Amino acid sequence: MPSGPRPARLTGAAVITAAEGALLAAYGVYLMVMGLAGDPDSPKQTEILAVVFFALAALPLVAARGLWLRRRWSRGPAMITQIMALPVAWTLINSGGALIAGGIAIGVVALAALVLLVNPTATEALGIGPRDA
Repeated sequence: MPSGPRPARLTGAAVITAAEGALLAAYGVYLMVMGLAGDPDSPKQTEILAVVFFALAALPLVAARGLWLRRRWSRGPAMITQIMALPVAWTLINSGGALIAGGIAIGVVALAALVLLVNPTATEALGIGPRDA
């Protein structure tokens, strides 16, 4: 286990990843409430979509906790989360209207997290070094 203080870059990546997971979970809660108390066209479909969002929220939340605790394994799931966010951002940008701003925000945040995760300071803090030949 790496020792010393957690670098700011690793902390930033953990916070970004946790925020993404929290937003996915919050949207899942919104969908669940709408499915149970609202008047959607298909309550069952809305509730199932809520469960899907809860499942999607689990990956970044677990990865963020791992980053915070400086677990080596957490970098992969955190990077997967960011890579999955990029097509979402691209789709929103190409949708037009008010969705463009959301797409730009998602894209910028995902790219920032990726930069933080591949930074040598963060990888060393996680105990990831160059491969031995």
